[in-house]
Amino acid sequence: MIDIRLFRQDPDVVRRGLANRSRSTDVVDRIIKLDVDRREIVTELDQLRATVNSASQEVGKRRRAGEDATALMEEVRASKERVKSLEEGLQGLESELQDALLTIPNLPAESVPVGADESANVTVRQFGVPQGNTPEMRAHWDVGDSLGVLDFDIAAKLAGARFNLMYREGARLERALMNFMLDLHVDQQGYAEVWPPYVAQRSIMQGTGQIPALEEDMWRCEDSDLYLIPTAEVPLTSLMAGEVIEEERLPLAFTAYTPCFRREAGAAGRDTRGLVRRHQFDKVELVWVTHPDRSFETLEQLTRDAEDVLKALGLPFRTIELCTGDLGTASTKTYDLEVWMPGMDRWLEISSCSNCTDFQARRADIRFRPADGGKPEFAHTLNGSGVAVGRCFAAILENFQQPDGTVELPEVLHGYMGGVTVLRPIEKRLL
Repeated sequence: MIDIRLFRQDPDVVRRGLANRSRSTDVVDRIIKLDVDRREIVTELDQLRATVNSASQEVGKRRRAGEDATALMEEVRASKERVKSLEEGLQGLESELQDALLTIPNLPAESVPVGADESANVTVRQFGVPQGNTPEMRAHWDVGDSLGVLDFDIAAKLAGARFNLMYREGARLERALMNFMLDLHVDQQGYAEVWPPYVAQRSIMQGTGQIPALEEDMWRCEDSDLYLIPTAEVPLTSLMAGEVIEEERLPLAFTAYTPCFRREAGAAGRDTRGLVRRHQFDKVELVWVTHPDRSFETLEQLTRDAEDVLKALGLPFRTIELCTGDLGTASTKTYDLEVWMPGMDRWLEISSCSNCTDFQARRADIRFRPADGGKPEFAHTLNGSGVAVGRCFAAILENFQQPDGTVELPEVLHGYMGGVTVLRPIEKRLL
């Protein structure tokens, strides 16, 4: 959430930020008017309450003195009715103002390249040499099918479209990737591992910016206020919701594996095959809570931590800085990691690392107490995928497929695979 004081003091900054995101700026004037109206009512209420209090005391004095206080009592009654009416109006205005503020995304950092869409994104660096697409190079769904480790037909029988089923060594590879990523982040990079709930309350989803912006993409549990989480960013960031953290405890760095659930409401007809865009997928998430002065340097560290996963696996990837028009709702600056998929002949996003500054902290009330004992301030939050497990699975099948139909597994996974170093076609399939 954007600080309301910015709308009062420098609304052009907000307008420019929204324009750079290719968003309408009309809401800025609406918010300013709502805020002015709200403050006028607050001022009138304060004056009326003071008048009622003073008049009530005078009524008491007159009664004790045996004087007639009927007229003054009528004034008090009328003032109280006016107070009640204003309070109801104020409640409605505050709700309307809050709803309007919740629609405003974070403002892009000055260093972010300005552009309307992904065509304006900038490549920062690249690791590895992408293989060229050849007639023999197969997409991961074909590789997985020939190996017998992926079965989308059975998944569809169980749950419908956009779900997947891994089998035998396929299931083990998914688990191996998850464990490898967590071990790397915890043992080598110092993150604290968390095993959170896979559902979250509406207020928690709102605190991280998923609601209202992405509500149509969320799965809601029927007859409840709970939603299936779309990413572990939601519970990990919200660990500190409503808390005041001592400055010396910062930064906090958390990691978690969770399944993630998304309706993919706007993805009809896109990426319908394979593991790219699913209703349920596995992901390891990284979240930081840090001092405002250090959030941009922390973004660089977070991005390197995610890159280390792909480097260890030997997967070719590039790091992209997103332009203003491609930023997520809560982000002020984002790096995407895109892995090369030779079978699909394209780059595929596998991680998104974002600095959300105080946007989520304001919504979720995450603050820290300065070491000098000053007034608590809003912390900065960051998040990134470390990384999407299913897409990593797919990248391994495509990049390490062999002419004989096998897939050679990265060396770092051998210890997680019970001695299996090569995926070979399964003789006894599930069906």
